[in-house]
Order: sequence, then C-alpha cells, then structure tokens
Amino acid sequence: MTRIRPYFFGVYHWRERLRRIAVSALLLVASAVGFRRGRRAVRALAVVVAGGALYRGGDAVRRLVSPAPWALDRAKYDGLAAILPLSDAERALDVGCGSGRSLVGLAPHLPDDCGVVGLDVFDDRVILGNGPQLARRNGARAGLDVSPVRGDASRLPVRDGAFDVVTACRVAHDVPADRRDAAFDELRRVCADDGTVGLLELPITPAGVSDYEAYWRRCLEDAGLRVERVTTIERPRRPGEPYVAIAATPR
Repeated sequence: MTRIRPYFFGVYHWRERLRRIAVSALLLVASAVGFRRGRRAVRALAVVVAGGALYRGGDAVRRLVSPAPWALDRAKYDGLAAILPLSDAERALDVGCGSGRSLVGLAPHLPDDCGVVGLDVFDDRVILGNGPQLARRNGARAGLDVSPVRGDASRLPVRDGAFDVVTACRVAHDVPADRRDAAFDELRRVCADDGTVGLLELPITPAGVSDYEAYWRRCLEDAGLRVERVTTIERPRRPGEPYVAIAATPR
C-alpha cells in the first residue's frame, strides 16, 4: 500500500535550481550535436561539456528536492521545544513560519487550545507554493488552528506583549543585516513580560564572526532578553555543524 505524505512544504529555491537544470539540459543537447557532427577535438570537448552539465544538472536536481517537500526533520524542533514552556502556552507566534514546517514541528508540544499565529512574508519566489493557505493547511493537519499573518520580521504587525511564546526558526540569518537588530527588538516587544522567546538557528554568522552560538546569544541579549537555556542539535547531513536553540526571557 502506498504511503500518503500528509504535508507539503513547498520547493526551496526552485527558480534558481530549475534554471540550472534547464541550462544543463541545453548544454547536453549541444554536446550531443557536437559529438555527432564534430571532429575528434570537438568530440572530446563535447564529452567534457556533457560531463560538467550532467554533474551540475544532477546536483541541481538533488538540491531541488532537498529538503524533500514533505520532509520535517523533527529532531531540531523537538530540541527547541525541550527548552521552551510550550505546554503552558495560550498564545504562540512563529515568526518566519513559511509554509508551516516549523509550526508542524512544534505542534506536538503545544496544548490543543493554544492560539497560534504564523507570520511570514510568504514569498513564493523562494519557496514554490509558499503562502498563508499552505501554512494554515499544514498546521491543520498537525492539529493546529493557525492564523497566518503576512508581515516583516523587523516590523511585526501585532501588539506589544501579545504572546506567551515567540519562536523564530531558521529565519534570523535571512533577515538583512541592517534590519536584524530591529527584528530581535520586535521579538522582545511582542513577547509577554513573563513569556519566552525561542530561537533556532543555523551556524551562520556575518563575515569575521566565528562563534555562532555567542553571536546569536548576543543578538537576543542586545534586544533586552536574558538567555536562560542553550542547546545544540546535530544536523545529520552536516556533522560538526549543529543547529543552536536558545530560550530567552524579557529582562
């Protein structure tokens, strides 16, 4: 019996990768024509070009489905949830929820009556299919009643102190450097005084910064948050380059 995948989270960086696949296909066609009609030197060149096109095209195909549109990788969300008081949350905000992958990952740890808001710019130029409807649908399949809100992380369209828990999963590194401080200030602003901010991030930092854990801690602290707990979660495909998860509370 065929297993039905319950979620669809979209295809990441689809434009760039489809463009690479198309260019590789054109190079393969040109190589085949050159090999059939050319002399020995042309044929040798055609073989080299075809080999490069196969490699680049194959790599683009692999990246197109990585992560797979239905894949979740619960471990990183479980790691974040383990350091957050999600079981008592009445109102939760997930900043940068995208198509709902992080919402689905955190869903098992949230109470059934928790009001959940998923905020994102919902730009389908980066993730094919990214939109409020997809976030809501994936959330519903995980048992969440998600209210999607379109907005910018550096200007959250919600009132001060509105949420018990505010999460930002793998999104802060994508915020432009000139707006990153504002985004962290906004996480603090919309978090209740007795609430918690949860950050899940990749080992990505600005040029010249090597200690990514210290960098993300500092971003939270500079926004008026006190770091309470920190943990790392290994990435199966990137050993030695773990995610960092941080729980922080308003000072």
